[in-house]
Amino acid sequence: VQLQASGGGLVQAGGSLRLSCAASGRTFSSYDMGWFRQAPGKEREFVAAISWSGGSTYYSDSVKGRFTISRDGAKNTVYLQMNSLKPEDTAVYYCAAPKAMLYSGSSYYRSASYDYWGQGTLVTVSS
Repeated sequence: VQLQASGGGLVQAGGSLRLSCAASGRTFSSYDMGWFRQAPGKEREFVAAISWSGGSTYYSDSVKGRFTISRDGAKNTVYLQMNSLKPEDTAVYYCAAPKAMLYSGSSYYRSASYDYWGQGTLVTVSS
């Protein structure tokens, strides 16, 4: 499985960006997907996740109401729409996928649940 993240960049506080993660190597529509981020000097943290069907989404408290995760099965791509960006959103953003379906809601939030990781895309929010 290969995951290719893109869409990062430099944006002013209050602005928006849309990240994309293109997946290849397996039946994309059958698997859950997640986004994580890692800021300099900090541990990787959960941002958002979406179930294989797209029917369930999960967000960290820090991004809830500002970020939206979605997926397009026809394009094998998952998106992260980020609005009202803040300087504290500055980080490298990673998309990730598990080998098997995540049945437990709490599993979506844990990085250990994911087996495949993209290379990361840098988001920098200036104040």
